[in-house]
Amino acid sequence: MLFSSIVFLFTFLPIILILYYLVPRVYKNIVLLVGSLIFYAWGEPVYIFLMIFSILFNYISGLDIARNLKKKEEAKKSLVFNVVVNLLILGFFKYEGFLLGSINAVLPFDIPYRELPLPIGISFYTFQILSYIIDVYREEVEVQTNILDFAVYVTMFPQLIAGPIVQYADIDRQLHVRKETIENFGEGVLFFIRGLSKKVLLANMTGMIFDKVFAMEAGRVSVLSAWFGCAAYTFQIYFDFSGYSDMAIGLGKMFGFEFKRNFFYPYVSKSITEFWRRWHISLGSWFRDYVYIPLGGNRVSKGKHIRNIMVVWMLTGLWHGAAWNFVMWGLYYGILLLIEKYALIKILDKLPSIVSHIYCLVLVMVGWVFFFSPTLGNALDYLKLMIGVGGHGLVDRQGMYILMTNGWMWIILIFGSTPVVHDFYERFIYSNGQSKMKAVINCIVYAILFILCIAYLVTESYNPFLYFRF
Repeated sequence: MLFSSIVFLFTFLPIILILYYLVPRVYKNIVLLVGSLIFYAWGEPVYIFLMIFSILFNYISGLDIARNLKKKEEAKKSLVFNVVVNLLILGFFKYEGFLLGSINAVLPFDIPYRELPLPIGISFYTFQILSYIIDVYREEVEVQTNILDFAVYVTMFPQLIAGPIVQYADIDRQLHVRKETIENFGEGVLFFIRGLSKKVLLANMTGMIFDKVFAMEAGRVSVLSAWFGCAAYTFQIYFDFSGYSDMAIGLGKMFGFEFKRNFFYPYVSKSITEFWRRWHISLGSWFRDYVYIPLGGNRVSKGKHIRNIMVVWMLTGLWHGAAWNFVMWGLYYGILLLIEKYALIKILDKLPSIVSHIYCLVLVMVGWVFFFSPTLGNALDYLKLMIGVGGHGLVDRQGMYILMTNGWMWIILIFGSTPVVHDFYERFIYSNGQSKMKAVINCIVYAILFILCIAYLVTESYNPFLYFRF
């Protein structure tokens, strides 16, 4: 079930909210858990048993680790066993086909296998579970003895399928002590509509442009068309994923939870290092806390630091997808970050802002080619088109048509991916001490956005979610 679907907006969410606010506080987590399990089972009902197993197994593992904390070796054995089991489950469902397919490519015979549908959100909730287990072992959080609270943490539908990845330490207290207020609920509604608008009105529209270009025969794609196709995907994935994160944060507020920001205008960055401080912040924080720092971080020799960076980014690529193009995408960013760290950072600081900004955006767009391509070979073929190899010249009618017929949309996308629109709106419309007139205008603007989203969802069938497969 997608947040940007009629059944979610007008059936599932209203029912859950009504029940949640009607029942006494002692039953609120039960409503949230049951609703989350129904939400999860909507697409692939059979995987509800996998979810229940994960809850029970990790709840018991947490108790076992906590019980053995005074015997550190025993606690460590329990931790290793838990991590191995969780990663094996993730690996079986997500990487079995990739691994066996890669082996079959070099063997003179094929090992038969059947690819299973990927359980929705397994990459997200596996990382959330691991954050809890590792933090219990580190004695950074208290073990959760209430299985209901733990189950809510694992299954909470607002951020189950697309994040942000919520570390247990950030939400521990909120699981049993939180306060729902009208102000928080209203702010949550605004966050949700803002995210829904990003997803439906911007991401879906740019997605159709990208799909049109990507479906063209290579010989008919000019350099201009290839770059416009890549630009369309660049905006699509940002507004798609950040829109979903905003919706998740908004839903969390409606139920009394506070989730951390997952995006902070990444396309205003002037370096790749800055970009990854602003993009998918919760994933970067997870890898920093549970992989990079345990490996030694940057407080090691230069050689080991290079190793640490490359390990983290290879794993980041694999986390996003079981294919060589995702591995290359991760290694690509690892190499860029190392080059900036050891060679470019001082030069970038001295460059004019516009130059460093263009430098960053071009490299990010090249990275997205590896991300959106079905295979590594497809990615290399598309990159050739972007530099004029094997395509249809520098400029063609198709490229000019994409530019001219979507002129206003490109302007909206550019400004919408910067703080300009948000800051203007916050300053002049949605500000502290706002007048009744401003409050009315604010309600009208968000009501219009919501109506436009519903009109699109009713009339159009194009409504993908790019991170659904992760």
